[in-house]
Amino acid sequence: LVGRNGAGKSSLLKVIARVIVPTSGRVVVRGNVAPIIELGAGFHPELTGRENIFLNGAMLGFSEAAMKRKFDSIVDFSELEAFIDSPLRTYSSGMTARLAFSVAAEADPDLLIIDEVLSVGDEAFQKKCQDRMIRFRERGITILFVTHGLDAAHKICERAVWIEEGRAIYSGPTQKVVTLFRESMEFETSLSATQKR
Repeated sequence: LVGRNGAGKSSLLKVIARVIVPTSGRVVVRGNVAPIIELGAGFHPELTGRENIFLNGAMLGFSEAAMKRKFDSIVDFSELEAFIDSPLRTYSSGMTARLAFSVAAEADPDLLIIDEVLSVGDEAFQKKCQDRMIRFRERGITILFVTHGLDAAHKICERAVWIEEGRAIYSGPTQKVVTLFRESMEFETSLSATQKR
C-alpha cells in the first residue's frame, strides 16, 4: 500500500488486523494473521525481550510450549541474544522492530501485515527482513506492506494499491502503481513551487 501520510493506509491495516472496527462496510479475513502495525504494539516495556516474545506469541494464539520451540529461532533472527533478558524499555526503536518482526516471522502466518516499522532498523537487518518476506511470498503467504520506501515495494510486492483519502486510486502491478504515484507527487511538488513564485 502506497500513498501520502494520512491517506488511510495504516487505518486500513488496523481494520484488517481487527485492531479497529470499520465505520462502514466489512472485512473478511481467513487464516492466521501476524500483524506488525505499530512499533511495540503487543509488547510491554517493563517486561524483558524474553517475556515479550512469550506475551506476543500468546497474542498470536500460540501456546507457551509452541513459543518455547520457536524461541531460539526468534532470538537468532533478531540478533538480540545479548539483550534478550533486558527490559524492553531499554531497547532502541530498531531493536524493538527486530523483536517484533522476528516473532511475527516465526508465526508462520497466512497473512503478514507490516506497517512501515522496518524503516527504523539498520540497513543489514532491513535486507534480512526483506529476504524473509520474499521467501514468504514465494510460499504463497499474503503480505500487506505499507511503505514510503518505494524501492522496498518493488522488491517485495508483485502488486500495489495507491490510497488517497481512504480510497483506492489505482491497483495493479507494483511498477505501474509506483510510477503513477511518483508522477503525481512530482506534479504536486512542481505545482506548489510554481504557485510560490
